[in-house]
Parts: sequence; structure tokens; C-alpha cells
Amino acid sequence: MPRGSKEAYTSKQKRQAHHIEEGAKKRGYSPKRAAQIGWATVNKETGGAGKRVSNTEPSRKGGHRGGKAQSHAARSRAAKKGWETRRRGNVH
Repeated sequence: MPRGSKEAYTSKQKRQAHHIEEGAKKRGYSPKRAAQIGWATVNKETGGAGKRVSNTEPSRKGGHRGGKAQSHAARSRAAKKGWETRRRGNVH
């Protein structure tokens, strides 16, 4: 099989790569770079062409991305609480 051939990939892997590629194009990547991103992501998640690995987690955004902004009042309450704790000498 020539290098770069996608024959050994399962149909699911091909669909995943295509879906990721479309998303990359929407984000402004060139078609060639979008394809690279799609196949690299599939390889990372599934371990390569045709491999069926049962213990891989699905891709997802981990943790919070920036989180929810606190209101002025919430920041003020947190600052006052911290000051009171430090004033009592409970924190070194």
C-alpha cells in the first residue's frame, strides 16, 4: 500500500476525519491543512488505520474554557471573605 493511502482505515475513521476536516475548513484552514488536521486527530484518537482500541476516550474539551465571569459583587464578597480569614490569622 503506498504511503498516504487511506484504504486501511475503517469507514467510521474516514467519516470522523471528514467531519473534523469540515470543521477545520470552517475555522479558516486551507483544504490541505484541514485534511492533515482531520487525519492526525483520527490517528491520535484511534491509534491509526483500522485499529480498534476499546480503552480510548472520545475527544472533548477538557475543563473550563475561561469559565463564567464573576460579577463585581461576587468578587467583592470573595475579597472580603479572604481579608477576614487573613485578619484572623488562619492563613499564613
